[in-house]
Amino acid sequence: MSDFDTVVQRYLAAWNETDPQRRRAAIEEVCAADVRYVDPLAAVEGRAGLDGLIAAVQGQFPGLVFTPGGPVDAHHEQARFTWHLGPAGQEPVVIGFDVAELGPDGRIRTVLGFIDRAPAGLG
Repeated sequence: MSDFDTVVQRYLAAWNETDPQRRRAAIEEVCAADVRYVDPLAAVEGRAGLDGLIAAVQGQFPGLVFTPGGPVDAHHEQARFTWHLGPAGQEPVVIGFDVAELGPDGRIRTVLGFIDRAPAGLG
């Protein structure tokens, strides 16, 4: 398993963490203090901004979990990966992919997200 695989697993685990204190700790562990996250529905900066976004997504999709949708493709300090959001072990409701850039400390500093499939009316 590459370092990027580990970072992506930890990143998705942060998105799945519903306990606010553990989620903030996970975000701090995997993301730079000035992390920037942008997708078609949201744009936030900083760990607190990302934490708020994750909490909002969990509120919108209660009980659903993020899982890897395939292998991580990485080079230099960037990686792209597909993710699924859905009930555990079932067909995903949302499918997307992210491009993440790591900073010098190995933490994620930028995430550019794209949504490939989503329910009608999302956003």
